[in-house]
Amino acid sequence: MIRSFILFIVVLCFQTFAFQSFGQAITNILSKQTENTIEVTYSLSTTSPCEIALYVSLDGGTIWKGPLTKVQGAVGKNIAAGEHTITWQVLEELEELSSDNIKFKVASVGKKPFEPEMVFVEGGTFLMGSNDVDLNRYTPTKPVHKVTLSSFYMGKYEVTQGQWREVMGINRVKLSNCDDCPLLEVSYSDIQEYIKLLNERSGKQYRLPTEAEWEYAAIGGKLSKGYTYSGSNHLDTVGWYRNNYSFKGNPVGMKQPNELGIYDMSGNAQEWCSNRCDEYDSYPKKAQINPTGPESGKYHILRGCDRYSSPEYCTPYYRVSSYWFTGGFRLAHSTKEP
Repeated sequence: MIRSFILFIVVLCFQTFAFQSFGQAITNILSKQTENTIEVTYSLSTTSPCEIALYVSLDGGTIWKGPLTKVQGAVGKNIAAGEHTITWQVLEELEELSSDNIKFKVASVGKKPFEPEMVFVEGGTFLMGSNDVDLNRYTPTKPVHKVTLSSFYMGKYEVTQGQWREVMGINRVKLSNCDDCPLLEVSYSDIQEYIKLLNERSGKQYRLPTEAEWEYAAIGGKLSKGYTYSGSNHLDTVGWYRNNYSFKGNPVGMKQPNELGIYDMSGNAQEWCSNRCDEYDSYPKKAQINPTGPESGKYHILRGCDRYSSPEYCTPYYRVSSYWFTGGFRLAHSTKEP
């Protein structure tokens, strides 16, 4: 028995070389059920071939079955950009497909469906901070100082509500059932539990980015063009903020990315970083290499702006310290490709 289903497809393309994975997108998603088969068509845009597998969930995305084996078409290794079709012989793999809340996910082989897509950020030296008077009203963004960072990986997107549920097993701040919207109200301690469980399941070492890594990625790293916001001088093109957000939630990755191919670093959700600090800590004056902040401190740092922010707080330099505040986050990973 095959009941009607809700199609939900995400393509994650895993690249075998250590460089940022930009320009990957899937569009024109269509599906068709014919007797005992389900046909999924999609348009794939990618800079290099992807190894793709198909997954199915019978409970709306909490538990995923797969990779599915009774499939033909655009699955397996070396799937290049273009128009593609996947055909699943349902009853050769399952006795029945009986559910009113079926979802499909197309993901790269080697990555679990709950794992984040990462972008390689080549290390370098930059001037961290800002002397802007407005930005220094709360947590200081000065003095401007030289920082050198090793290469690392940064989450291409903010962690979504759907990803949170897949790891934690519970919903958190559901906005109109928006699985692709960022998590908006999570504490620093809750994030640590999420990362612990994620690393146990994936066998990898995801973590929160340091404050320096976050700012360096937000300005575009070595590819920076010196924009006012992360990826543009025009905030509406790259971020959800006070003037354009939706009460129903804004999915990640809907605006233009920055120079590195990273989305939503100006707007949508404020993001926790790993650094501790005291409430009004200024930056150090001396040059630093891979700074992680003080070893102790009552507060933690959040960077970026959220959907309620005014434009002046959406630059890559704005920071706020808090121990009670809740926000969103994205993940980082050291130089070994996750």
